[in-house]
Amino acid sequence: MIVSINQPAYLPWLGYFHRIAISNLHIVLDNVQFEKNSFINRNKVKTANSWSWLTVPVKTKNKFGVLPIKSLEIDNSSNWKIKHWQTICQNYQKAPYFQEHALFFESIYQQEWYYLSPLCYEINSYLLKVLGITTPIIFSSEMNPTGMKNELIIDLCQKVGTKIYLSGILGKNYIREELFQKAAIQVIYQNYCHPEYPQFRGKNFEPYMSVLDLLFNCGTHSSHIMNSNQAPI
Repeated sequence: MIVSINQPAYLPWLGYFHRIAISNLHIVLDNVQFEKNSFINRNKVKTANSWSWLTVPVKTKNKFGVLPIKSLEIDNSSNWKIKHWQTICQNYQKAPYFQEHALFFESIYQQEWYYLSPLCYEINSYLLKVLGITTPIIFSSEMNPTGMKNELIIDLCQKVGTKIYLSGILGKNYIREELFQKAAIQVIYQNYCHPEYPQFRGKNFEPYMSVLDLLFNCGTHSSHIMNSNQAPI
């Protein structure tokens, strides 16, 4: 059984979903400390000339060090929902497949959200469905994990009984493989090769956008494109 583990993310990029798709089980790592300037509460969308951040404001003042992602509150003192929906509409409403998904995302930005995790869960559940990904999803916060960093990942793998852990390629910078070997867990890496696809805005292809960019531009072909030309694990 191949298990992948990743923190929650807001409007994630293609590689995030590809790693889930090639796993037998995915664990959402929501019990760890929130990292500022990460992709947990923000992502990129294509604009006419380049790209733009969509960032969900969160309450972090005097909370770092005791701020697990599951407990991360949204700062609703700003009009972030209106801004995000307007930005998405401005840049994608003329995209070929925007209208097929517009009602869902419009409803997302009309609801009240007080915590980041439920917002990410609602959006990502929809995106997994339309991408045809059926990998089971569980949450680390419900597993009573122990340890930190490498030890935490090993503990989660042991709790679900896997012998294969699928990491992102950046994991090579911090994973201590000797610890995994000692626990009889094989570490493999997803080296995602970003595909190119038609983007109706701009002359140059802009990679590493939110998966919304692929979905609105390519619709039912999105899953095939996302999974195309990837090296076998």
